[in-house]
This record gives sequence, C-alpha cells and structure tokens, in this order.
Amino acid sequence: MNPKISRRGLIQVAGVSGGLGVLGAIGAGNQGLAQQTAGPAQAGIEPITIKRRGVGFHGYDPARAFPGFTLFAPLGNTNKTVYLIDMMGEAVHSWEMPYPPGLYGYLTERGTLFYMDWKGRVLWEVKRPDHHHDGLRLRNGNVLLMCSRQLPDEIARKVPGGRPGTEYDGGKMNGDYLVEMTIKGEIVWEWRAWEHMDPAEYPVTAVQDARDEWTHANGFVEMPDGNILLSFRNISTVIMINRTTGEVYWKLGAPPLSGQHAPYILANGHILLFDNGPHRLDETFPFSRVLEIDPATKSIVWKLQEAIPANFFSPRISNARRLPNGNTLINEGWFGRFFEVTSEGDVVWEYVNPYFGGPPKAQSNQVFRVYRYTAEEIARAQAAT
Repeated sequence: MNPKISRRGLIQVAGVSGGLGVLGAIGAGNQGLAQQTAGPAQAGIEPITIKRRGVGFHGYDPARAFPGFTLFAPLGNTNKTVYLIDMMGEAVHSWEMPYPPGLYGYLTERGTLFYMDWKGRVLWEVKRPDHHHDGLRLRNGNVLLMCSRQLPDEIARKVPGGRPGTEYDGGKMNGDYLVEMTIKGEIVWEWRAWEHMDPAEYPVTAVQDARDEWTHANGFVEMPDGNILLSFRNISTVIMINRTTGEVYWKLGAPPLSGQHAPYILANGHILLFDNGPHRLDETFPFSRVLEIDPATKSIVWKLQEAIPANFFSPRISNARRLPNGNTLINEGWFGRFFEVTSEGDVVWEYVNPYFGGPPKAQSNQVFRVYRYTAEEIARAQAAT
C-alpha cells in the first residue's frame, strides 16, 4: 500500500535503489554498544548518498501539477540515452544517440528531438571541435553553437579576478564565441565576447576560481525579437546581444547573480533563470534559488528559495521552466532532482533521476536540463520527420 503524505496531499510512491541498512539508537554502556555493532552492521548499506535517499518517482498532486511528459538526458561519459517520462515517473519513450548526447536534449518547434526524429534517425549533423555546453536550432533553420577558443594575450592580461597564476601555458585563457551555421556547416555569423565586452568590466567573480577561462558561457536562447540572451557562469553575468550590430545592450551581474544557468524569456517579457549561488557576493554562504527578473527594472519579481536556504543548492548545471498553468518545473541538476512548484512554492511533483554513471563509489545522477511537454506536443514529435 502506498503511504500518503498529508502535507499538500502528495501521493508518496518512492522506491529506493540498492539496499538500505537501518541503524538503531545505541543504548548506554558497553553492553548496548556491543549489541548494536555485533555482526555485519554495514552489510547492504548503499554507498551512494543520493541512492540511499531514494530515486525515481517521489509523488505528485494531480489537482495542482501540470500534466505532461518530462524530457531529460542523464550526464555521464558512457550515457547515450535521452528519456521521456510520464507524471508517474514511468519511461514512455527513449532515444539512443550515436554519441553521448552532450549535456541535454530538447524538442524543436517542428517536434523533433534536437537533432533526431522520434525513431532515432539522425536528421542532420554539424561538428566543431571547440563547441561546448549549448546548441540551438534558430527560427530561420540555422544552428547556433556555443564555442571557446584562446583569448588574445592582450585581452587575457586585462581580465581581473580569480587565482593569480592559474592560467594555462604561462598565462593563456580561453574565451567564448558564438557561431551560426547552416545545417550543411556553412558559417553565416560569428560573435566573439572579447570584441564586444571590456574585460575590466567583467571580472571572474569568485576569488577561488581558476583563470584558465574568462567567461565560461553555459546557455543561450533566441529572444522573440531575434536577439540573443546569453549566460556566463564565471563572471556571473547575463547579457543581451543585438544580432545585427553585436552590441551588448543589456546586462545583469553579481550581485544578485552567482554562477547562474539557463536564462530564457517568459511570455510576459521577464527572464527566468536558475541562480546557482556557489560564491555569492551579498551572502555569507552558498545556496540556490530560481529567479524571475523584470529586465526593464532589473528587479526580482518572483523567486523560489528554501526557507532554510542551504537546503536547496546545486553549485553547477540546473535549470527552471515556467509551465502553462503558472507552475515552475525546476531541475536541481547536481543531484538529479526534478520538482514542480506552484507560484506559492508548494511542491506538487517530484522525481529523482535513477540513472547513474561513474566509478562505483563516486557515481552521479546529474542532469543539465529538463523540459516538460504536453500530450499534444509529444503527438507532434511522434509525427515529425
């Protein structure tokens, strides 16, 4: 029988991967201690912390959760699978990629998985050796890739922040640039951060960070007007780029941001992002939160943050998506935890990625991004070719 949680009416049906040992309270005196420690007390205890806490479907509130299907790609050097799960956490479809799928997958406006059809047939392919973190199918049919290359020496010398002497090859740093190309590989546009951003105005935020790279871009989107919204982790900054001139015409940095990921534009024109918070300049300890920001005023108009802030923390990766009913789907990516909250912050659905990779005692279930799709969107994906 599935136990029920009265708080918010969540239906609990979680399972635990691996054995779970139960350690009782130890009584006073040596006799109590001997009774508790006699025999193989450690036998069967799962060594991976996240597995001990329970993986898979944790429960949901059908009356308040937004129905649909959740798409995610577990990270790992050998993982080549993208999963689609229903509201009960059951895998209803998967794609086997020809290579590990990078960091994440998503459905394009045509309904295809970026870059395959429903049956796993590769539709097109482009490659660049310095491509990292993100790729996007633009509305004009081209592909935008995030790339990195060595900065000019005169630029690298001007970058403030970080640990001195941690550059590579005696003072070298990498910086980010964007490349737009056709699906045949023809380059039609390129934007280089160091040509449009003064390094003196964009320091490496954390004093403990290495100086082997300057900006460390980690996500971008095409905005409704065709311009680009771009996030940089190392400088804790989000910018808007004019696609015609290359000009950076809007920016928000630290504070309030700290190592943020995955900004995008909501229907109301606001920005939603996952603010990781590994090295905040306006707080004494790290914690994560999800922010909705009005770009006109740069003010925070909504946030999801734990009452005990440190209880919600993903130092890297992660994302959040606003759902059609006003709820927000959140990926606490470092621990593979996906959960949906109402605008008041009530949790109405939760799932923990059960697919792990890595060495036996250091396995990880990290997930870069997750997306929720409606039944209609999935039907379109099934029909797309």
